[in-house]
Amino acid sequence: MNDEELKKLEKEVKKTKRLASEAAMELHDLIEDRLPDAYGELMEIAQTTYDACKAWDEASKKLQAASAATA
Repeated sequence: MNDEELKKLEKEVKKTKRLASEAAMELHDLIEDRLPDAYGELMEIAQTTYDACKAWDEASKKLQAASAATA
């Protein structure tokens, strides 16, 4: 894997981490400020947060594997 491809993976990791952090903040705000009244939103926001964190984890592992392969 060349440097350009590694940089692209690094950018993807940063993007997915940002999205996961934003989703986690939304979940935190729901829990801190709007529960129990907004309990109907809990499953959707929790699933979105889970999916975002999983996407970050997969991107991170892909970058680690690519970095190890080129080392």
